Amino acid sequence: MHIHFISIGGSVMHQLAIALHKKGNEVTGSDDEIFEPAKSNLEKEGLLPKQIGWNADNINVSIDAVILGMHAKEDNPELLKAKELGLKIYSFPEYIYEESKNKKRIAIGGSHGKTTTTAMLMHVLKKNHLDFDYLVGARLEGFAQSVNITDAPIIVCEADEYPASTLEKRPKFHFLFPHIAVLTGIAWDHINVFPTFEIYLEQFKIFINTIEKDGILIYNETDEVLKNLVEENKRNDIRYQPYHLPEHSIENGKTILQIEDATATLQVFGNHNLLNLNAGYFVCKELGIDAQHFVDAIKTFNGAAKRLEQIFENENTVVYRDFAHAPSKVKATIDAVKQQFPDRKIIAVLELHTYSSLNENFMQQYNGAMNSADVAAVFYAAHALKLKRMPPLPKAAVVAGFGKNDLEVINDKNKLIDFLQNQSYNNSVLLLMSSGDYDGLNIQQFLKETIH
Repeated sequence: MHIHFISIGGSVMHQLAIALHKKGNEVTGSDDEIFEPAKSNLEKEGLLPKQIGWNADNINVSIDAVILGMHAKEDNPELLKAKELGLKIYSFPEYIYEESKNKKRIAIGGSHGKTTTTAMLMHVLKKNHLDFDYLVGARLEGFAQSVNITDAPIIVCEADEYPASTLEKRPKFHFLFPHIAVLTGIAWDHINVFPTFEIYLEQFKIFINTIEKDGILIYNETDEVLKNLVEENKRNDIRYQPYHLPEHSIENGKTILQIEDATATLQVFGNHNLLNLNAGYFVCKELGIDAQHFVDAIKTFNGAAKRLEQIFENENTVVYRDFAHAPSKVKATIDAVKQQFPDRKIIAVLELHTYSSLNENFMQQYNGAMNSADVAAVFYAAHALKLKRMPPLPKAAVVAGFGKNDLEVINDKNKLIDFLQNQSYNNSVLLLMSSGDYDGLNIQQFLKETIH
């Protein structure tokens, strides 16, 4: 097939383009900006567009399918030409479904923990030599890319609730129609797309109704919102498997897991990771992997990139980096570190970077999220607000929202550096949480110069 990507430079789009190219398709694409690592990855495969920008002449009747990325707008000249010629136009998840109609489809959804649960599952399947395709939103050790499409009989998908494309405003996870579905929890997010919690909740109800007949929903019963949603929308043509924290203990900063009669010392920690792990176990059980084989594999899992990723350690200090930005994620991450290191001082620094987190009206959702930290700071850059065309965010609104009177609120990178340099790191854990980059702060250089 000849497949054309409008917005080929996206972090996941370019990975799909490479996967389809490797499968033997003719792949072309365009974009008005392509950054690293997408640029080098595409160039290596001979897929980098010769010219940057949109060009209607790229579109012709020889194209079998157009895949439209989120970055492309409705007036994109290539999109308009494709519509004029009557070409088949797919959003990313719609095309994933097209490629996986004859596979057993596994979709991992939820407001938090999707990437980690998907990564855990992929790790165990690979260790147990199962042949599978995948789609995941992070770089994972042992996997060359974040999307793989072959002739494998199984596909594992991280199932995102964000809109599919500029044409298709419905959430991505409505297009996967899984046989095995996981929901990790529900906490309001993406308020620019889902302005009320009720609208957000409705998307998960719809997702449950997309599960194939005779399929199974594996869900976190410790999440009251999710538990109530499941119980209020029961189907009689699918099975249900609730999950909770598995048996475990913590000894000398290490978590020891027990599932049935199988035990192992883990490389990851925290209740949120244990919940994710248990979800993964029930998926594996559906695929014929028993507890012992699951535990033997999961004990070597050391996390997805930027998910409680240890980036520094000496005898006095451990530093973790985490992608956490939504309120439930921030609380779960800090609580996990506090639980794992009860005798250490926890210094937590959160960057507000997303549309929701920079919105004054959303701030109250963070109430209590950083209470477990001994020292807590919130940072946001003025130019992040400008880029998103948002009004200034008053520091007082941040303090009030988090409900922590000793919270440090910083919106200048140099003042953030001063704050970090003035901390005592003796017997401490520094936790850096952000989906951004602290306004360009070189974290590794800072650690090298500051923590000894």
